[in-house]
Parts: sequence; C-alpha cells; structure tokens
Amino acid sequence: MLELADAITATPARVSDDLRRRLQQRFSTPELVELAAAIAWENYRARSNRVFGFGSENFYKEAEKHEPSVAR
Repeated sequence: MLELADAITATPARVSDDLRRRLQQRFSTPELVELAAAIAWENYRARSNRVFGFGSENFYKEAEKHEPSVAR
C-alpha cells in the first residue's frame, strides 16, 4: 500500500504493471478503488494545504507528551 501511495502521488503518477499485478493479487477491485481514492484524497488535501500555507498542528508532539516513557 505504501508503494502504491508513493506511485500515485508522484508527479507524474508512476504505477507500474508489476505493482498493479501485485496489488491485484492481494486486493479485490473494489478494495483497490477505495484505497486509490483515499490516497488521492489525502494527496489532494496535502497539496491544497500548501496553497494556503497551512502547516502541521503538531498533534504528534502533543501525544508524545502524554505517552509513558519507554526504557531503551
């Protein structure tokens, strides 16, 4: 799925025949349609945000404050 996201969001999109074949072995056509639509929508939102200069809300940093420390 991540490889598909990279391929779809590249400019121009570069979904290879090999990637398409591997995805069709794992996902049904309706699943692939939904997955591609979700990826395209998030790409659209990310690119639109750049037009208006919207940045991160830093939610991940706030969440890190509330996570228990993990010994490393």
